[in-house]
Order: sequence, then structure tokens, then C-alpha cells
Amino acid sequence: MNQNEILARANTYLSEEKDEKFAAEVRTLIDQKDFTELEDRFYQNLEFGTGGLRGIIGGGTNRMNTFMINRATQGLANYFIKTFPDKAKNGTLSAVVACDSRRYSDVFAEATALIFAANGFKTYLFTGLRPTPELSFAIRTLGCDTGVVVTASHNPPQYNGYKAYWNDGAQVTEPHDALIIDEVNAVSNIKSIGRNEALDKGLLKLIDAEVDEPYWAMVQSKLFRPQLIREKAPEVKIVYTPLHGTGAMHVEKVLGNLGLKVISVPEQREPDGNFPTVAYPNPEEAAALKMAVELGVKEKADVVMATDPDSDRFGSAVPGPDGSFVLISGNQMGALLTDYICLSRKELGTMPKNPAIIRSIVTSSMGDRIAASYGVHTLECLTGFKWIAAVMAQFEQTNKNSYVFGYEESYGYNIETEVRDKDGISAAALCAEMTLYWRSKGKSLLDRLNELFIAHGYFEEKAISKSFPGASGGETMKKLMSDLRTNGLKTLGGKKVSTIRDIKEKSSYSPSEPAVKTAIDLPSSNVLQFFLEDGSVVSARPSGTEPKIKFYISSVSQVEGTDLSSAKKAANKTISAIEAEIKAILDRA
Repeated sequence: MNQNEILARANTYLSEEKDEKFAAEVRTLIDQKDFTELEDRFYQNLEFGTGGLRGIIGGGTNRMNTFMINRATQGLANYFIKTFPDKAKNGTLSAVVACDSRRYSDVFAEATALIFAANGFKTYLFTGLRPTPELSFAIRTLGCDTGVVVTASHNPPQYNGYKAYWNDGAQVTEPHDALIIDEVNAVSNIKSIGRNEALDKGLLKLIDAEVDEPYWAMVQSKLFRPQLIREKAPEVKIVYTPLHGTGAMHVEKVLGNLGLKVISVPEQREPDGNFPTVAYPNPEEAAALKMAVELGVKEKADVVMATDPDSDRFGSAVPGPDGSFVLISGNQMGALLTDYICLSRKELGTMPKNPAIIRSIVTSSMGDRIAASYGVHTLECLTGFKWIAAVMAQFEQTNKNSYVFGYEESYGYNIETEVRDKDGISAAALCAEMTLYWRSKGKSLLDRLNELFIAHGYFEEKAISKSFPGASGGETMKKLMSDLRTNGLKTLGGKKVSTIRDIKEKSSYSPSEPAVKTAIDLPSSNVLQFFLEDGSVVSARPSGTEPKIKFYISSVSQVEGTDLSSAKKAANKTISAIEAEIKAILDRA
């Protein structure tokens, strides 16, 4: 993009941006002739990825700001008006909007709600911060046609985002996502209405308790052993951190109602979009749980829990044999919950007909083995919880399977069908019950995890990522994936690659016979997977929400008897060798 094109896009933006702060940023860059920064802000419009609209807060079409929020919402409203013309004609379209604790989230949420209202939607707006899973629940509870939550999930504080939902409570998927982008790109007129006018006309309704209380009740209803909790609750101590996000009110309320003692990290309890105590508010990161673990040690807690800013992700740590806390990975918690849910349904006689679990393609297959031991089938889907929700919907349409549980390695879990997204609140409640259950059997969560390793093999995983910001970074990632796709990888970590699965091309093949392809039943996505002869799997995937590429490594070693140490050493050796090769590939890129 040449300088004249950049300036033309910048000046068009300035003519439409009503927020002076964002406009001033762009004017300053023009005055300074900072074309490198201007290009990064204007070389594209933010697009819907696996998590919707997400970007750095600031002025520009490639940034999160009020203009881009208004434009996206107008395009979204236009799409629903065209898709449901009878409802549009009758004035019965409706939407619900929520937000988390990030900077500008409340401003962006109100702007979103008022655009919907200006287009004739009856629009519900939460009066304060609410978790993403509650937004999904609200769509279904209120019977809305769409919903939006303003959040950038676990991204750093300079980010914000915008997740758009369909009328089933799930995030927008294909073909709607691409068609909505077309509508957004075609927007020429953004309708507007003031807050007071929208309230007076009944187009805007403020909500809170009418959704909060049914949501809390629903989460509690999904527990398997409420009597055990009532009896044993005083024996368990839980330390929890919402990481300055939306979770405190909900986790404290639900677990408190169950009689459980929850000690929230005081320095991280209050919402704060600057996330002052963490560099990265992600429960996947050990550093994010540091304060909670320190408090857990001090309080001699049985489990440490964390949710990310919009409370859809859930992380945890448990005491080890020496009293220090051990972090439970997303794959490990998925395995533990798979085991507990299947075991509980079997014990209580509530296992449905043709039960099935859904996981993403980059998630460890350990859960598959556990589920199979209970007679439960596992299905794969693309990365991103909207794809788990899509498979869940297929279950309901075909009646071929009954949904039991859905999860992904990035700390996302869904226990209930009333929410069509990952739910950190319900995961926290079930983890608390699971902790109590195994305690009643004389075991910790770590003890049970080791039993599962002995029974099903020791699984170890590692994720590697590298950022490639800006327009040139996007091209670098495209070239890297193209090179991997063209040249392939015949070995990794000294192990032979037996099968390559190219999700973009919807096929799998052997590196020795690349022309002989087998079709795979997954939507097309820019993902490559390398299945090694020893059972290890390496997946390469550009992020849908950030300018980076991710590699996921999963290794499995069989356990001889009860000797976990040898299996751990073998898996770690394989992981280390593969990691070194991947880092070399990234360095060359």
C-alpha cells in the first residue's frame, strides 16, 4: 500500500470517527509522517476470526475504536434484517449486549446496543460487567436473534474485541461470518439513536438480576453430587482469582451458595482493564497464577482456581506431595473432567444414549482414551469453541449422539447445553465438586491424574508461538504455512512422520505417497498436522485472533506398571527434540 492510499484511508476514517481521542491519534501520526505506523493501522479492516473482531485499541481501521464498533454493528444489524425480513418488518428482532472489564468495554458495549436500537432491534444491555458464558445464556433465555460481548478474552491490556453470536447462543460461524463481513464492508450509512430516546421508545432495556439468577441456578443444577458438597464443603478451602475480570461475583456467588469457602486474591478481585498485577491476564500462563498460588500456599488451600477477564477460560493448580502447587494444564483438566463426568453419569445412571464428547483438533487425545473406557465416543472439530457449539447443534439436529462434554486445550470447557461457549464459571463449580469427590475417596486431583496416566499412557503437551505483527508479518505467516504445505516434514524430533493432515485442503496423506489423498470431514481451515510414528502429533496453525503462528506438540509414552518417571522422561525427550526443530523453522521465517 503506497503513502497516498494510506492517507486516503486515514482521511476517510477521520471524517467518520466521532471519538476525538482516536481521531487525534491518527492526526498526530499524519503530522509526524509516521507511515509505518499508519500502514499498520490502515492496511486492512479488522475481520471476524475464530473469536470475532479483536485488535489493539486505538485510531484506525485496523484498530478497536468506536467507529469500527459502530460499523461492525451496523453491518451485523443489516445482515440480520436481510436474513429475517419478517421479523424486521414486524419489529421483533432482538439483541443482547454484554462487556468485560477491559478499557473502553463499557463505551463499546453501549455504542453497540444503541446501533442495534437505532435499527429497530429490542436491545438488552447489562448494567455492569458480565462473563461471556452469561451472554450466550442470555441469548437463549431471552430468545434473542443475536448478541455481542465486548471482550478481548485473555489478550494483553492494549487489546479489546467484539464477539458476535447467533440466535442459538453460539458464536457466528460460516457462512454467516463471511457474509457479515461483506455487509460490514458495504456499510455506507450508520444509523444512530441517543440512549434516552432508545430507553423512552422501549428499544433499549437494561438488565441484570433477571438473567444472573437463572444463570447461577443453571450452573448449580449441573452438579452431580450436591449432597456431598453440603456434607463436605467445610473440609475444602478454595483460593480464587478473577484476574481483574468479571468472575468474582459469579464464582463467589455460585460456590458460596454451595457452602464452599472461597478466598479471592484481594489484589486481583476488582475489575481493572489495565491488569496491574499481571503482564498477561491468561490462566494458561504460570505467571498469571503466581499471586493466587502464593495465597494458596499461605492458606493451605486444596485447590487454586482462576478465570480470565471474561470468565470463559478456567485455570487451576493443586498441592503436590511436597506442599508446593502444581499447575494443571488445559489438556489435563479436560482429561480430569472427562473422567469425572463419565464416571458420575455411569455411577448415577444418567449416561444418555450414544454419549459423545467434543474436542478441538489441537487438543490432546488422552481424553479420547478415557471416554472410550466408559463407552463414550469422541468427535473432533476445528479450533475455537464456536466449532464445538456447531457439532453440539448437529447432535440435536440428527439425534445420532448425545452431548456429554466439550473442551479444548486452551482452558475452555463446557458442561451444559444452555451455554454454547466455554464457561469458566461452571468449570469452577464442577472442579470444586470433583475435588471434594476425590478427597472423599482419600485422593487429590493430582493422585487421580496420575492414575489416569497409568491407565491410559502419559501425555505431555507443549505450545510454541511466535508473533509476526503488521502487514509484512501476515505475509511471513502465509509463506511459512505455504512452505510447510509444499515441502512437508518427513521427520520431526528424529521420529518419522507417518501421516500429514491438511485441514485447509480437507485431506490427509502419507509423506511417502503425497499424491494419494484421503478426504477428511472437517471444514477448511489453515491448519497442518503431522502425525508421528510414535503417536506424537504436531499441529501448525496461524492464530485467528492475534498476529502469531502457533505450534502444538503432543507426545505420549506408555507406562510400565506404575513407573511414571520413565514415561515422563521419554515424553519430555521427544517434546524437547521436536521443539528445537520447530524453533529453528520459526527462526528461519
